[in-house]
Amino acid sequence: MYEIDKHEFGAFIAQLRREKGYTQKELAEKLFISDKAVSKWETGVSIPDTSMLVPLSELLGVTVTELLMHKRIDGGSPMAAGEVEDIIRTAVSLPGEKTERAYNSKSIWWLAYLLSLAIGGVCLCYSYSHEIAGSTMPTVFLLTAVFGAYFCFLVKTKLPQFYDDNAFGLYYDKGVRMNVPGVNFNNRNWPHIVRVLRIWACTTLALYPLINIMMSYAMPELWHTVELYAGLVFVLGGMFLPVYIVGKKYE
Repeated sequence: MYEIDKHEFGAFIAQLRREKGYTQKELAEKLFISDKAVSKWETGVSIPDTSMLVPLSELLGVTVTELLMHKRIDGGSPMAAGEVEDIIRTAVSLPGEKTERAYNSKSIWWLAYLLSLAIGGVCLCYSYSHEIAGSTMPTVFLLTAVFGAYFCFLVKTKLPQFYDDNAFGLYYDKGVRMNVPGVNFNNRNWPHIVRVLRIWACTTLALYPLINIMMSYAMPELWHTVELYAGLVFVLGGMFLPVYIVGKKYE
């Protein structure tokens, strides 16, 4: 397996950081961690957790492979298959715990999600068949369905130890990024954050299409005026405000 030299790794990060014109504090702020963590990386005391590799490489303008090899790779010199395999094994074996996901634990949230999806889907079909589907409803429904599926089935139920050891406000997993200004994620507040996001997703999936039908018949002109704002309240207010409240409460 490819061995990472912590001091060379740290020197490479420091070099890239200076090339980008960042101070340690500025890089730390962009990653939502403490500048002490960046200092430890650059002095070879520690290396980033696997969850940090993608956002760190993106900020420093290199690939994850270049980051792990602590050098730039000439685009005209393809790596051998065996070398690529070593790099992948190294990334997988970096410090961190086994990932625990929602589908590994017993939960009724999958049933709640599917039931909410079915109710919302029926209401959405009804709205289209009666030509009362608002302009924002399909977008809200699709967005909520995607995020709901992630948080009910795929979300990490336990964060890496890195989150508990550092003030870290960015969650990145399988292309899902979440950052709530002022909130640092850790294993004290994460279960509560996941719970409110599941409640938000299931409630919005079932309730918003139903409200659209009711308001389209009861107050069509008013609903046409406020529909966009209602969608923003459901998506932004319903998601971020509860996450901020429980995130700060249990942080």
